[in-house]
Amino acid sequence: MLAPESARVIIRPFIPPPNLIVSTLGRALALEESDVLQALEKVLAEFKDRHFAIEPLLLRNFEKVMSFLPEGVTPLSLSRERVLLIGALFSGEYALESAALFNPSIVPHPDQTGVPEGGLRFIMSLRATGEGHISSIEFRAGMIAADGSIALDHPSRFVTQPEIIPDPSYEKRSFRLKLAEMGVCEDMTHQVMAALDEHFTRSDLNRSVGTMRDENQPASHELTHTLETIDWLADSNYEIRFSKDLAVSERIIFPVSANESNGIEDARFVRFIDDDGTVTYYATYTAYNGHDILPQMIQTKDFLHFHVLTLNGDAVQNKGMALFPRKVGGRFAMLSRQDNENLLIMFSDSPHHWSDPEIIMRPSMLWDLVKVGNCGSPIETEAGWLVLTHGVGPMRKYCIGAILLDLEDPTKLIGALDRPLLSPEGKEREGYVPNVVYSCGGLIHGRELILPYAVSDLASSIATVSLDDLLAALTGTP
Repeated sequence: MLAPESARVIIRPFIPPPNLIVSTLGRALALEESDVLQALEKVLAEFKDRHFAIEPLLLRNFEKVMSFLPEGVTPLSLSRERVLLIGALFSGEYALESAALFNPSIVPHPDQTGVPEGGLRFIMSLRATGEGHISSIEFRAGMIAADGSIALDHPSRFVTQPEIIPDPSYEKRSFRLKLAEMGVCEDMTHQVMAALDEHFTRSDLNRSVGTMRDENQPASHELTHTLETIDWLADSNYEIRFSKDLAVSERIIFPVSANESNGIEDARFVRFIDDDGTVTYYATYTAYNGHDILPQMIQTKDFLHFHVLTLNGDAVQNKGMALFPRKVGGRFAMLSRQDNENLLIMFSDSPHHWSDPEIIMRPSMLWDLVKVGNCGSPIETEAGWLVLTHGVGPMRKYCIGAILLDLEDPTKLIGALDRPLLSPEGKEREGYVPNVVYSCGGLIHGRELILPYAVSDLASSIATVSLDDLLAALTGTP
């Protein structure tokens, strides 16, 4: 059982309204230097052992309020100790997983160096939820031995947020498509985008936006809205990078952009193999800003450098998008649930643009009469695409099922379990949301299905089942 651990904390900015920033700074600046030294010494003694490097984090939070310093006071006129203390006054710890650690997915680790024959090193992603129900992505690493036994690496006490790469790159075609979907002025966006290459950086975009603004003064309401939307879209597509020295469990992806400010939810990671053998790890997730949800995508090759991307197309809506692990018939394929009721599939020439979903499964069993969806990306087997599903039935009880889709034409349903593969029972019924088992993705090792799953939106566990028994039940063969 992977249970939430309140001691795993990060430092976040604690920024009150402007009037309180000003009054707090006034009190901090009025302190005698000896009192500053004493107060900072106490803060560091109490908190520095809870973080890898606390002082750079305090300096970063000082920078967020230094524009409110009184006239005549500059950062250079202050002692380093006073700057750090002010940073501490506008900082707070956040317990990432104090409420829940759930909705896992599992993929092979990109580095299998030194793994014993017949074994597999893996990475598991988990949704961590803390105060205010803000969700982030955590990771765990572990090993499946040749005999099928599973061991998780002991998680570190420490967690670290990544560096946000300051000048990310963008693809012009995808950027323009998303702007068109958002309904901004086509003529104005054309003028901004015309000055950019097919791949451009944030600096390039800032220059073009600045030129557009300077050449059209006074700015109309429509121009202001268009340029603000362009900036919002750029902020929603970003790159982050972890140090290679960090253990897998020490890496945390916490919300960065405005559209995910209240949570990064239910990441479904998949190891995708392209036609040329190139391996890329993709994850679809739900961004939540407190009011609206938006499906987005994460892309990485090493779980150190991540691209976070918005998705395009009229089918980019609702929750539960899950990418197939390879192209089918020369095209990317994705499971989805746009109507919040049925399981759908769609195809695309790009992993970033989705439209025209088609229903492949409707609720039909007693245990999924309310709605049905996927529990992660399809898994390729010799008998067909194995899809783990979730069904919602009476009393909002969530169960995990399984279906089988045709390998060549996954719009064809060729098998389905007539009863749940996994149901909440005993203590697993109790949690933040009772009577729920749920997964964001499993994998096959040898002839076993490895299925990490969440219990009642609280904690996570791992189940295994014979692949041969499961396929026999799905195909109706002995």
